[in-house]
Amino acid sequence: MPELQNDPLLPGYSFNAHLVAGLTPIEADGPLDFFIDRPLGMKGYILNLTVRGEGVINNQGKSYVCRPGDMLLFPPGEVHHYGRSLESKEWYHQWVYFRPRAYWQEWLNWEPIFAQTGFYRPDEASQAGFSQLFQQIIDAGQAQGRYAELLAINLLEQLLLRRMEVLSASLNPPLDNRVRDACQYISDHLADSQFDIAGVAQHVCLSPSRLSHLFRQQLGVSVLSWREDQRISQAKLLLSTTRMPIASVGRNVGFEDQLYFSRVFKKCTGASPSEFRAGCE
Repeated sequence: MPELQNDPLLPGYSFNAHLVAGLTPIEADGPLDFFIDRPLGMKGYILNLTVRGEGVINNQGKSYVCRPGDMLLFPPGEVHHYGRSLESKEWYHQWVYFRPRAYWQEWLNWEPIFAQTGFYRPDEASQAGFSQLFQQIIDAGQAQGRYAELLAINLLEQLLLRRMEVLSASLNPPLDNRVRDACQYISDHLADSQFDIAGVAQHVCLSPSRLSHLFRQQLGVSVLSWREDQRISQAKLLLSTTRMPIASVGRNVGFEDQLYFSRVFKKCTGASPSEFRAGCE
């Protein structure tokens, strides 16, 4: 039986893990100066951040030159054909190979540069924060210990959420403080089975009709719809990250009746709570 490659920077490494991360320091004519060529891609995702020099990504006759600050996301099955640009003497890039949690799918829908290869370049004000998070993911992913991989996965989740936050802020004007306070109040009281819009309105010193109008104007949904989205999102998080009994998950987000919770959850997600949990394992 051939010996498995144990260096993730060299061909033949199995990537049989939920998360592997590192830095590839490619210099002209150096030992790592070759093109990665995986025509069938990989089973997981690879997130790539250029930190120095330039790399070139090829796919179906098209090319993209990535420069410091560029982030690329290769989904499962996407062609991997990339290496140092011949116009640059080096290409240093950080990378994370990962298998996502089920509820990450929306956050992994990146604007493609071609085929399914996603692209994101943070603005200058945000680049330092993303760079720091990326390094923290690598440090945690290469550390020893029982919780190292879980910490790395949680840091990766922070990075994906930070990107969503930056995109959302660029597309949407700031929320009215009263709407923001109402959202926070609702989030803090998801477990309350007796929900009352009037109570939320009173908390933020608005009439129920005015609060409902502001919600639709600024968030595009009703107060009740927004609350239900938060309940289901919190339920998905608890189902995927804890072993809490399904009935307890339901109560934690305001459903006293487990059957009703399961019916609402399946209507919103297409899967029952137990099916969703099984898909996360």
